[in-house]
Amino acid sequence: AGDGTTSVVVIAGSLLEACAKLLSKGIHPTSISESFQNASEKSVQVLQEISTPLKLSDRDSLLKSASTSLNSKVVSQYSSLLSPLAVDAVMKVIDPATATNVDLRDIKIVKRLGGTIEDTELIDGLVFNQKGGGQGGPNKVEKAKIGLIQFCISPPKTDMDNSVIVSDYAQMDRVLREERQYILDIIKKIKKAGCNVLLIQKSVLRDAVSDLALHFLAKMKIMVVKDIEREDIEFICKSIGCRPVASLDHFLPENLGSADLVEEVQTGSSKIVKITGIANPGKTVTVLIRGSNKLVLEEADRSIHDALCVIRCLVKKRALIAGGGAPETELSLQLNDYANTLTGMEQYCFRAFAEALEVIPITLAENAGLNPIATVTELRNRHAEGEKTAGINVRKGAITNILEENVVQPLLVSTSAIHLATETVKSIMKIDDIVNCAR
Repeated sequence: AGDGTTSVVVIAGSLLEACAKLLSKGIHPTSISESFQNASEKSVQVLQEISTPLKLSDRDSLLKSASTSLNSKVVSQYSSLLSPLAVDAVMKVIDPATATNVDLRDIKIVKRLGGTIEDTELIDGLVFNQKGGGQGGPNKVEKAKIGLIQFCISPPKTDMDNSVIVSDYAQMDRVLREERQYILDIIKKIKKAGCNVLLIQKSVLRDAVSDLALHFLAKMKIMVVKDIEREDIEFICKSIGCRPVASLDHFLPENLGSADLVEEVQTGSSKIVKITGIANPGKTVTVLIRGSNKLVLEEADRSIHDALCVIRCLVKKRALIAGGGAPETELSLQLNDYANTLTGMEQYCFRAFAEALEVIPITLAENAGLNPIATVTELRNRHAEGEKTAGINVRKGAITNILEENVVQPLLVSTSAIHLATETVKSIMKIDDIVNCAR
């Protein structure tokens, strides 16, 4: 699901602990596995019953879910800024009416040192991490025609290594003149197609663009962005609506993309190239993350990714449940009640499963600095009285209706956490013995 990673690990650990107790009582691993599988399916059923459906047009609920996800991260104080950003990013790349999934590759995340997290922005267009290549060329182009090339604008290399011995200056001049003529011909063809912004893919074999070529391009008033990575090509084409050109003969006006503005922007100590106002944009967006050091940048990147995943979960399965340990406590109670209707080993295993789920509220209480035993007991009582959304309020250090605090999470996060934890425990239970091989 992309979020709730810690929950999965904690639940799996707790279930394994329960297994150890059951095994010590002489219950067979297969019976435990089967009962846990049934319990996990029953849990998903219960969670679906206590969830509330959601429409993607309900922006408030989406924001609450994204904020809840960001609140447990290092960048939690910026959650009011980052959660709308995550919601808008996802909404721009999908059609809310028909979408059932979000391709996160359509949201490109560019990290830049300098500034603070508050400077993070969502850009409806494209951002390149590099500054414009070539000195003396334009660094701002309006009504841009953008070409993306995968060939090199530099003197051709021979297939085999060889050396040419030049004996007099006249020959030397001829070699240089030929080289200039070769490069000029290429650039004239590019100019003829009406291109005024050129994106050049990185070349492995040689320099994709020589200094001489950059000089001519600057003279022709063509802006250059070089060293574009191979894996970014697809995203760029999707965003601008251009086609990558692999040979000069195919460099035609219809393969170019167009945009209102391409400019070089100063960010911190370096520059980036920004393309905005794209004529027929694809469904892609770029998030430019800023941070004062590498650690903050990496953390912000991971946090935004989690928030995007939360919104993706809501697009996949449009239902919300409360957070704050409420659903796990409710599950624990309902599974215990259900266990009373079963017989034999299964009842025993169900009880153990139900008890193991209480690890979430216990851990939450510990992390909030509360007394875990007292808190979880009170939480259990409140749920037994029918308060299905009572949860641990970390801010107030008490148990309240958690929906009033806007702590909500997607149904998919919880169901997949229980599902995955159970799967893991089952596969560990199937291991009979471990054989250590001497090296």
